[in-house]
Amino acid sequence: MPEPSPRDFEPLWPAKTPERMPPDLQSWMPARRLPAAVLIPVVRREGGLNVLFTQRSVNLRKHAGQISFPGGRIEPSDGSPWMAALRETQEEIGLDAGHVEFAGYLPDHLVGTGFRITPAVGFVSAPLHLSLARDEVQEVFEAPLEHLFDVANHSLRSRKFGTTEVHFHDIRFQQRSIWGATAGILMTWKRLIDARGAGG
Repeated sequence: MPEPSPRDFEPLWPAKTPERMPPDLQSWMPARRLPAAVLIPVVRREGGLNVLFTQRSVNLRKHAGQISFPGGRIEPSDGSPWMAALRETQEEIGLDAGHVEFAGYLPDHLVGTGFRITPAVGFVSAPLHLSLARDEVQEVFEAPLEHLFDVANHSLRSRKFGTTEVHFHDIRFQQRSIWGATAGILMTWKRLIDARGAGG
């Protein structure tokens, strides 16, 4: 997608089924949908393409210790989700915006904290020169895109919202678990690639 999702697009829900949020879960979501953007940094390596992830600091108030993409709230001064994703990425891990090549957007996703996330894909050439904001990011790591898209590495985890049980994608990599919105965004990307391949 060369452009981000339009405002009237109903953002995707990162659970396995259904893809969109069930109506009875709406009461668990904040009324406001705050615009945010994340960067999916795809690193070109000799062995193929890797995706760069951050592991959030264990001291954060929300989503402590979870694996995510770099990003955050879109500010009015950003001008676009892409620019917001680049700014947040530079603030979090020190990746210079000049070293990231825009590849496109994925459909917006809605998460339980009320953020409407616009994922932007960008290609990064090695070597990387990073400087982590330790109050936000505990560490960064890379996982091969081929591994992330391989269904043999996928499983489900469940979470209850009141009496409703929802299943979320969980992607295993080494001793790590990539789940929730991060895994949901990756699975949306995989579905789009698979659909394009099926269409010839």
